[in-house]
Amino acid sequence: MPSSDPHSLHPLDNLLGYHLRRASVAMMADFGKRLQAIKLRPTEATILLLIETNPGCIQSDIGRILGIQRANMVPMIAALEKAGLIARSAMDGRSHALHLTEQGEETLQAAKTIIDAHENYFQSMFSADENKALLTSIHRISKPGD
Repeated sequence: MPSSDPHSLHPLDNLLGYHLRRASVAMMADFGKRLQAIKLRPTEATILLLIETNPGCIQSDIGRILGIQRANMVPMIAALEKAGLIARSAMDGRSHALHLTEQGEETLQAAKTIIDAHENYFQSMFSADENKALLTSIHRISKPGD
């Protein structure tokens, strides 16, 4: 939809939300493509990271952190368990603590290498100061009131 006037702005050029969405789509596509090498999806890698950082956490905590509804968390946790990446242990009558298995730890280490390469690729587009300012600004948008 190019304009014949080289000085005219695309109607979306100044819309922050539009550009944030486009950036998110580009980053997630790259991340997903990279994770295919170890047969993980971005959400699964994120869940493994959260379990590593919070061993013994419960799936409702992970769902709350990631903004994923319980109905969607159940099959994700079940798939990770079936793949041998996590194990559940009874905590009380209803809750199960989540832990990485040995295979889950190995897979997560591979995922971390991929995450680092992915992050470095996008962060290399900016200076250190720009990265810090960008992250600060995005945090302000994604966590209003914090």
